[in-house]
Amino acid sequence: QLQLVESGGGLVQPGGSLKLSCAPSGFTLDYFAIAWFRQSPGNEREGVAYISSSGGRTVYADSVKGRFTISRDNAENTVTLQMNTLKPEDTAVYYCAADPSDRLLLFGPMWDASLLHYWGQGTQVTVSS
Repeated sequence: QLQLVESGGGLVQPGGSLKLSCAPSGFTLDYFAIAWFRQSPGNEREGVAYISSSGGRTVYADSVKGRFTISRDNAENTVTLQMNTLKPEDTAVYYCAADPSDRLLLFGPMWDASLLHYWGQGTQVTVSS
């Protein structure tokens, strides 16, 4: 069973920054794209950011463009999500998911969480004063 572990969540004031990390347990990320999703109470899980297996392609939800940056270090076997200028509406549990062979990017539909089968347990991000 492939597993992912997220870290870096916490409480931050509006306008602040957080950096989330996603690391695999027992496998390498070399052939997997990584997507970050988030889910707040009463809402569906929504896609936030996506990076291809090579790191050469990134995709962002409109709600986070210009504020969030996804990156990966295959040598370190980690993916990070740098979140700047955070807003209260960014409050959610953030999950990373592994996408084998960049399937969502190549075949779509983008952000279809039902097509992803390898998830982390999530990390809480709370933006509040």
